[in-house]
Amino acid sequence: MTGIPATLVTGVSAAHREAAIAGVLDSKLRTALILEGLPDGAPPFDELLPSWLTIVRIAPGCICCSGNLTMKVMLNRILRQHPERIYIGLANSTHLPRIRQFLQQEPYDKRLSLTEELTADSGSNG
Repeated sequence: MTGIPATLVTGVSAAHREAAIAGVLDSKLRTALILEGLPDGAPPFDELLPSWLTIVRIAPGCICCSGNLTMKVMLNRILRQHPERIYIGLANSTHLPRIRQFLQQEPYDKRLSLTEELTADSGSNG
């Protein structure tokens, strides 16, 4: 696999998406989370994050319809930190194919390797 493995995470709520991510984190890998929206409950991540985990939150809104500017800025900042794994939690999966397409274009096509989506619903954590 070339590029940093990047997983798009969808689900019914921020709490479910974040619980699904927390359930698959590997403390042996420097991991970055880009989470769309605010947590809706107690996040499963400690306030004092371990050194291997970076979390950034972006305001909810269609990241592919808003010109991708917010996503580009956050993703570029994260990539400068050289993570070994990235999870992107999406508040709305309506435009998932367009978001996937955006991440497969330059310059991200050479930096990321998109994995299968991680779907969190009220019946499971991944």
